[in-house]
Amino acid sequence: MAVLDAARSTVGAAARHPRRGLVVLGILACWLLLWLFLRGTHTLALGPAQLTSLHEWLNEVRDAIGANRNSNPIFLYFFNEIRLVIDEFVTFIQSLFARPAYGSPIPVLGWLGVVAVAGYVSYAVANLRVALLAMGGLAFLGLQGLWQESMDTLALTTAAVLIALLFGIPLGMAAGLSDRFHRLITPVLDFMQTMPPFVYLAPLTLFFLIGPASATIATLIYAAPPTIRLTAHGVRSVPRPMVEASESLGATRRQTLTKVLLPAAKRTIVLGINQTIMAALAMVTVAALIDAPGLGKTVVSALGTLEVGQAFNGGLAIVVLAIVLDRVTTAASGRAERARLATRGLAARLRPAALLGGGIAAAVAVWFSRTYVWAAEFPDEVSIGDDIALAVANATDWVKENLVTVTNGIKNGVTEALINPLQALLVQSPWWLVAGVVLAIAIVLGNLRAVLVSIVCIALLIGSGLWQNSMITLAATLVATTIVVLLGLVVGVWMGRSGRADRIIRPLLDAGQTMPPFVYLVPFLALFAASRFTAIAAAVVYAAPVTIKIVADGIRGVPATTVEAATATGASTWQTITKVQLPMARRALTLATNQGLIYVLSMVVVGGLVGAGALGFDVVAGFSQGQLFGKGLAAGVAIVLLGVMLDRISQAAANRSGRITT
Repeated sequence: MAVLDAARSTVGAAARHPRRGLVVLGILACWLLLWLFLRGTHTLALGPAQLTSLHEWLNEVRDAIGANRNSNPIFLYFFNEIRLVIDEFVTFIQSLFARPAYGSPIPVLGWLGVVAVAGYVSYAVANLRVALLAMGGLAFLGLQGLWQESMDTLALTTAAVLIALLFGIPLGMAAGLSDRFHRLITPVLDFMQTMPPFVYLAPLTLFFLIGPASATIATLIYAAPPTIRLTAHGVRSVPRPMVEASESLGATRRQTLTKVLLPAAKRTIVLGINQTIMAALAMVTVAALIDAPGLGKTVVSALGTLEVGQAFNGGLAIVVLAIVLDRVTTAASGRAERARLATRGLAARLRPAALLGGGIAAAVAVWFSRTYVWAAEFPDEVSIGDDIALAVANATDWVKENLVTVTNGIKNGVTEALINPLQALLVQSPWWLVAGVVLAIAIVLGNLRAVLVSIVCIALLIGSGLWQNSMITLAATLVATTIVVLLGLVVGVWMGRSGRADRIIRPLLDAGQTMPPFVYLVPFLALFAASRFTAIAAAVVYAAPVTIKIVADGIRGVPATTVEAATATGASTWQTITKVQLPMARRALTLATNQGLIYVLSMVVVGGLVGAGALGFDVVAGFSQGQLFGKGLAAGVAIVLLGVMLDRISQAAANRSGRITT
């Protein structure tokens, strides 16, 4: 009976608050009505080649920094020193397996040595199956004809991850031990993870120039938060009785940390390292926009010339590298527990001998790779990269010739029905009308903080001189987010209600979340050519996994007794979903929308490579054309402002929904 009352109470609470939805609809209706009379006025338009005084001032700042880089004390003794140290560190890592070093025409390890060492390390930290996967994956990179590019990507990723761990793990431990420090660093980590990865690039090139140093710093900024957050979570999750038992036995604080907390949190910390590695790999490929070497440059170059086959070959290499790194670190996180449970098995008894034999074999392979050319440089004659690229190019041509009606129908349908109307509404409305609508929605759905943040963001967007391009980007973001949320609702509810569907779909979503952003562009470029729709479709696929998983977890979090009570009262499946499960999962739905927005926005710059235009194109143009640097930098800031404004409004709405639901 109590369960029935709870279900009725929840549904009743949800039903008593549809007014905000009606108010928002009223606001949108008024906006549409005013647009009919005011469109085309006060739009703050700016031509593609036009610069504002802010953009010109940023160009002058860049020129001034360039002219005084070697004389200004701040650059001479701070920024230049940091750049020099990181450049040297990256060069050292590259010399190990990516670039010729120490007077030799080959790196310290040739390809055979790299494959052997990777296999041995994978076996040592994981198991034989993962070792074979690592060796096969690396060898496949060579067969693709992308060994050099892959090793450059691996070297930059390794350098950024090592630096990130050097700072991240101690910071995570401090956050795990101190509540005050945890409260202090959490907003910083939220900010770092909320920002689209591309926004780090432009400011860093201003201080550290274009090249590996800026790419490495941007990567470690983007990749460090998971390690900090999960290390803190692991330390804070250690059962209190375990810590009290250690202290009662006279352990010092340092002994408690090293002998109790860190071993107990080991699996969570390794999971954080896994997430940092995956984030670093994604960012390193994106850093190709600022001349970072590696696979990202291959994909960007191919996308720029619309060579789908070459882009697919490079994207495939990124996927293979991501799978190898993900599987090795994931298996390593569970290695200690499995080893503890299997100490008396045959495999456990043979493992020391296998490690010794594997170490000898790896050492022999390293010797071969430093002695013979065939073991040092991957043989070009066995490359299958051109065959892969040609096959994909032929398949793309076939699609263009035979499915053009279908693909153009989908593209034109979505463009005409959704993208163009919303873009016209946002771009052609007076700026003050759009600002008023945003603030009104923030008042209705959010709170005072969301309103204040929105005011600041709107003011800065106007000051950036890129209001119109910001509205075009906002239109694409809202269309993509709407599709993502609809997809998340359908698939997420299905997964939340069906364990079998969850078991089948969730691994696919996990795999999708490991893919760097560039990879998503390639198939859609092949199907739909360069257009705004292509960028939106790629953003949808990139953002869908996290949205679907949050919705599924929210639906599954509804108490089974409440669902059973609704069924017992005669509710149909549709009524149970719409009247019980979705209202009770409202906070998860709002969070899913928030994350969908952020993920979509993070694809904005990538979309600029395939015809999305607007802020993404401005950022890319700013990297490649000196006179547009200031405009590109302002576009990066505008993307941040859009992200902050949307994030704060949606988070405030989520918190408000949570209070209502509870």
